[in-house]
Order: sequence, then C-alpha cells, then structure tokens
Amino acid sequence: MVMDGTATHAPPSQRTINGTERDSLSRLVGNTPLLWVPDVLTGSERGFWAKLEGANPGGIKDRPALFMVAKARQRGLLRPGKPIIESTSGTLGLGLALAGLMYGHPVTLVTDPGMEPLMGNLLRAYGARVEVVPEPHPEGGWQEARRARVEELMADAPGAWCPDQYNNPDNVEAYKGLAVELAGQLDHVDVLVCSVGTGGHSAGISRVLRAVFPDLRLVGVDTVGSTIFGQAAEPRLMRGLGSSIYPRNVDYAAFDEVHWVAAHEAVWTCRRLAATRYATGGWSVGAVALVASWLARTRPRGTRIVTVFPDGPHRYWHTVFDDAYCRKHDLLDRPPAPSPELIT
Repeated sequence: MVMDGTATHAPPSQRTINGTERDSLSRLVGNTPLLWVPDVLTGSERGFWAKLEGANPGGIKDRPALFMVAKARQRGLLRPGKPIIESTSGTLGLGLALAGLMYGHPVTLVTDPGMEPLMGNLLRAYGARVEVVPEPHPEGGWQEARRARVEELMADAPGAWCPDQYNNPDNVEAYKGLAVELAGQLDHVDVLVCSVGTGGHSAGISRVLRAVFPDLRLVGVDTVGSTIFGQAAEPRLMRGLGSSIYPRNVDYAAFDEVHWVAAHEAVWTCRRLAATRYATGGWSVGAVALVASWLARTRPRGTRIVTVFPDGPHRYWHTVFDDAYCRKHDLLDRPPAPSPELIT
C-alpha cells in the first residue's frame, strides 16, 4: 500500500550532487543550541537544559541516518546507487532522505497509517518512496508489520541495504558527536533525561557523558502501552518513543530510573512549552520536558538536569496541536499530576 494512493516510485534525481554540495549539506546537522527551560508545571526558576535537536534539518535522527549510511558505504555494505530500505515512523525517514540525496541512493520508507499525512507528503517531496502497511502484525503490532514488509522489499531489490535502526550499533555510535557537544556546552551534567524508542540516543549519549561525568544518572522516558521496559503492549497514539518490539540498542543496564508518560500529559506539556518558551515539539518533547521538570522540582537545588528535544512542532500540526484531533482522543484540558505514581 502506498500512502494516499500516490505513485510508488519517487521521481529520479535530476543530478548527483558534488562533494562541495555534500559537505555543505552535512554541516547543517549538529552543533544544535541549548535552551534553559523553567519547570513547565509551576514556572519556577528550577528547571533544566534542553538540547534543541529540532534545529537539525529533519530532527535528531539526521545524525544516525547520515552516520549509518556513511559507515555502510565505507564497509561496502551499500554500493553506489543501490537502494536504502527502512522502517520508520517519520523522523529517521527525513534523515535517510537527506542521506539518499547526499550520496545518490534511492530511499524506500515503510510506515503505517499512524504517520501524519504532513510527514508522508514531506518525505515524498524529499524524493523518498513511502509504503504504508495495511494492518498490524497480530503479535508485534505495527512495528513488526513494517519490519516484515522491509524484508519483503529487500528480497526483491538486489544490493539493497537496510539500516536496521533498532539493532544497528552504528545508531548508538552516531550520537557521540551530540554528547561531545553537550560536554562542551556545559561544565557538568548530573542527570540526563532521554526518550526511548530505538534506544540509540540514550545509549550513545550516556556512554560518552559518563566517561566525563562518572556520576551521571540516566532517566528513560517511555510511553504507556510500550513494551520496551516490560509493560503489556497496547495501542499507542504517541509516535517517536516507545516500541512494540525489543530493540537490541536499548542499554537496559544504563538506566537509573524509567518514567512512563501518557498522551494527554505530553500534549499539555507541548502546548505549555509553546506558550511559555517558544520552543516545543512533538510527543517525545512533551514527555521528556514533563519528566525533567519533575526532576528539577525534586532533586537537590543545583542539580544540573539535561534533556534532549528530538524534534520541533511542525509535523504535529494535525495531532498534538490540533484541537479537533485532541478532543477526539480526549487529550485536551488534562494537566499532568504534580508527581508520578511510583511502580515498585
């Protein structure tokens, strides 16, 4: 199935970009800014630092997309002009579309009906082919259905390469640069708060920062209904964090604590950030900001808390920031509780 019934193949590139153009594009990724964010619930001066990865062209996953493609080319796993095929909820797809343009590879992205129409249109505009699986896998949900379709496409495309973001160790290694940036922007970090989906950025950033700040605490943020940290699988509105499969890139031993955030809590927080800080994003941003705010209120004064905002708000116009959508799913006017419920 192809989203919105459009043609299955993206139009061919007009030309291959040269090395100068490629270098220019690659410099758009990384060196993202930090923003001080007061507690989103109370507005008090006790808050956290947010790394604004939405300043990258496509968001945080531009970093692993470019890194994984470059490494695959270096190792001979991805030959010149051969296809890239991957499962995505959107953000990695943007990065792979950029990598495909930079290195001259056609890109096919397998997603599900939960992808926002805006994102699908944007990916096609960037030259990617977008396929939508029609129904979830009976046990592994949408992610397993997408993964199975990737395998089918790979079998029909000799020389095609799949990044396998859930299990590829290069996904973790790709975040070394982000961690180095944080270490250079801040003289110390006590607590790192990361959303968890593939497990790439939580593992990659924490490993590097712990070499510099050995006492760093890592706090994972998941969504209700995700199986990553042992909950039963349930239908999920939130995209970009959580999973119905078990990615090997999740470094379970690295986490000191885990929080689960519901969709209405993320919506409230995203909208609060937009109104008070002019820096917001989607589900993951709302989730990590809520948890980071609670930590800022409850940890000793002076504790330096850092989180990563993986993207900006633009792909969420018709979900997080759409009143009709939020009313339909009972997400409006439901402020989060001042403190989480403890699970032992």
